Amino acid sequence: MADAAPDGSGHRARLRQRLFEGGPDALLDHELVEYLLALAIPRRDTKPLAKKLLRDFGGFGGLMTADAEAIMRVGEISEPAVAALKTAHAAALRLLKDDVRQRPVLGSWQALLDYLHADMAHEGIERVRVLFLNAKNVLIRDEPMWEGSVDESAVYIREIMRRALDLHATAIIVVHNHPSGDPSPSQQDIRLTRDLAEAGRHLRITLHDHIIIGASGHASLRAMGLI
Repeated sequence: MADAAPDGSGHRARLRQRLFEGGPDALLDHELVEYLLALAIPRRDTKPLAKKLLRDFGGFGGLMTADAEAIMRVGEISEPAVAALKTAHAAALRLLKDDVRQRPVLGSWQALLDYLHADMAHEGIERVRVLFLNAKNVLIRDEPMWEGSVDESAVYIREIMRRALDLHATAIIVVHNHPSGDPSPSQQDIRLTRDLAEAGRHLRITLHDHIIIGASGHASLRAMGLI
């Protein structure tokens, strides 16, 4: 791992000044990654590495959500350098999630979509999570439920409803991602959604929505009239 090279303190000082004066949009994607890496690799020119990582992972979102081991393998860099990227990603997600907490989710819908997109849009495998809400539609718990395709819907419905009852939730929002980038629902997605809504009706647990996240956007099955 070659983490040493010429000092670029003057260039980094200019990046820092632009960031302080211009805010989050003042730096280009590669400049932001370059500066993050420089915090952990102070004596290396990190611009070529930043550009390589962005290229190899398909852009800023793909890089920031990538697995730490994959970044180390592709970038041939040390754990502290990767930790700088993952810390920035964790901080961004926490900031977005704070906009969702302690407020009725249905009244902060865009904040929820922003958080879900940042967290799931660039995942390489399909993940399913469930947001459990109380009677005021405030988030009780945001829990990952399973990984992989939704091909055993009866099992998943039982798991979701059992967990909702455990948490005394009165409503849920189901979310999963499509690694292909296309958020269009499959027939399997539609079938699971309708089965969940029906199961929830018997238990007085409302399915507010099933949201599918993709790199190109999102799909709301409620907005599509499928619930």
